[in-house]
Amino acid sequence: MKVFMTGGSGYVGRATIEALVRRGIEVAALVRSDASDRVVTGLGASAVRGELTDVAVLREAARAADGVLHLAQYAGTDVAEVDRAAAEAMQDGAGARPYVHTGGVWIYGDTAGVVDEDAPLNPPRLTAWRLENEKRVLARAATGERPVVVMPGPVYGRSGGLIETFYAAPGREAGAVPVVGDGSNHWSLVHVEDLAELYVLALAAPAGSVYAGVSDQNPTALQISEALSRAMGRPGAIRRLTIDEATKEMGPIAEAFALDQQFTGARARGQLGWNPVRLDPLTELAAARPDQGPAAR
Repeated sequence: MKVFMTGGSGYVGRATIEALVRRGIEVAALVRSDASDRVVTGLGASAVRGELTDVAVLREAARAADGVLHLAQYAGTDVAEVDRAAAEAMQDGAGARPYVHTGGVWIYGDTAGVVDEDAPLNPPRLTAWRLENEKRVLARAATGERPVVVMPGPVYGRSGGLIETFYAAPGREAGAVPVVGDGSNHWSLVHVEDLAELYVLALAAPAGSVYAGVSDQNPTALQISEALSRAMGRPGAIRRLTIDEATKEMGPIAEAFALDQQFTGARARGQLGWNPVRLDPLTELAAARPDQGPAAR
């Protein structure tokens, strides 16, 4: 089997290439620089030079593969348009072969307790653009294609990821870990290596499926911040921010950090046999070395 993927040189992408290669799957990864080329080839993948805006490259690479994983996200104000065009190009190339698209649980907004993929959608501004794009991706299941959407929670592990990047980066102002509000809101986490396994399994999922990429670990934001303060060597060094203060400091992502979300990954476990094994996020976060981990992508 040969898989074409975007985002292969990124944080989650690197773990996913490793998971694919371990299974003897050939991987071709989109790269836009010599540095990214070296990363993916060093992991055992071949490089396809291009950008997410190069729809002809995406279409042909998808056509030459047995399945497609779209993990990359464009860094620009026109992210919605670029993502939509890229997805359409890769789905055109993939045809009836598997196409796995990356979403995120933030599009559900606050949840009332523990929920699954059928919960109501109420995204913060940061991710509202995903709704229409994912609807278009999944609509192709009605025409005989095989779209699947994986929706990760905040990803951690390997001393990298979204949490470490924003909460425990070296030189963080005031030397303390921020928490938005009182920190009683929950986050649905997933370890990068468990998430990589889900992407591989999703290539065999039924057309039109949606899976929450979460490992049923839903600690509070305050517990996460406390764990990361220990990773910084300053246990209990917490900065409490109002949503306005957090937005001024972090930008629109502050609204997402303030969400109260609890999810179950039972659907992926039941349908795909996914078996997350990294189930102690607070201990791992407390031992993280954010100065040595990979940058989040």
